[in-house]
Amino acid sequence: MTHWFHRNPLKATAPVSFNYYGVVTGPSASKICNDLRSSRARLLELFTDLSCNPEMMKNAADSYFSLLQGFINSLDDSTQESKLRYIQNFKWTDTLQGQVPSITEDEAKEVHRSLKIAAGIFKHLKESHIPKLITPAEKGRDLESRLIEAYVIQCQAEAQEVTIARAIELKHAPGLIAALAYETANFYQKADHTLSSLEPAYSAKWRKYLHLKMCFYTAYAYCYHGQTLLASDKCGEAIRSLQEAEKLYAKAEALCKEYGETKGPGPTVKPSGHLFFRKLGNLVKNTLEKCQRENGFIYFQKIPTEAPQLELKANYGLVEPVPFEFPPTSAQWTPETLAAFDLTKRPKDDSTKPKPEEEVKPVKEPDIKPQKDTGCYIS
Repeated sequence: MTHWFHRNPLKATAPVSFNYYGVVTGPSASKICNDLRSSRARLLELFTDLSCNPEMMKNAADSYFSLLQGFINSLDDSTQESKLRYIQNFKWTDTLQGQVPSITEDEAKEVHRSLKIAAGIFKHLKESHIPKLITPAEKGRDLESRLIEAYVIQCQAEAQEVTIARAIELKHAPGLIAALAYETANFYQKADHTLSSLEPAYSAKWRKYLHLKMCFYTAYAYCYHGQTLLASDKCGEAIRSLQEAEKLYAKAEALCKEYGETKGPGPTVKPSGHLFFRKLGNLVKNTLEKCQRENGFIYFQKIPTEAPQLELKANYGLVEPVPFEFPPTSAQWTPETLAAFDLTKRPKDDSTKPKPEEEVKPVKEPDIKPQKDTGCYIS
């Protein structure tokens, strides 16, 4: 099956030893450092482990971040930062500058929830942690507000795609499907607008993906809105709505080709080769022909020159980020453990800072072979 969701490359990170010679003065502090090193290594391994599931990822992340909390926050629940807050620098690659397949209902729910959790994590970082950085994020870098906001919105949009696929499979009312598609198209438009002021050399491919998805789901909205109009005996307006859907679908097809030819970070997915994409083209064509036949035999209504204005609101099914909080500080952190880190004995030549010439190797992402395209549906 061809892939459906565009992804920027996984962020890679330089190794961190958590060796603080001279600073660590007791066994409890030494154990914290050893556990941090091993739990971080385990978490990074899971990023490219195809057997990893959400529960494994959450447990590994909680294990690492519960230990890391002692380097970030005071142990007395005050707003003070830990004395170790700036003892370690981390180095990451930058994703720009430096899928709904045929799935079971349980898998669909897992994809849906994972995307909402991801949106919540990005939102939490943007609101609670990025503002505390001692060095503001450079323009166009991953922690810059425009990119973080685009990730939040894209996660919401992609989660809603799962909702739409489910609604179509269960044959929900065309009005609801049209509203969900319209709201999803608006998400993609908002994400694209968020990135509009970035350097095209870095953002063009990502933006092309967002634009094609916006056109695709607007076409879906007009298609199902046309069905709603026909059911209300507004055949002339239905024809005009379907004509607009036909035009937008053709535009989405052209954008798929442009997206495939645009250079930029991340692997190139092939939405136009996906059955979910192709099925819309057939649906628009067949529904339009049906409306034209019925208008010629029954309604004899004039076809408006202007497409109907879509003012659709979904009553339910809209996606909100799942609120995220870091796990509680590990019980290993006690006042005695913290006291065992003596910053006065820190070497003057701070080897914990990454060297300017140090390069971070890119993450070798797993090669997921395309499978037979059985379509985008949820059984």
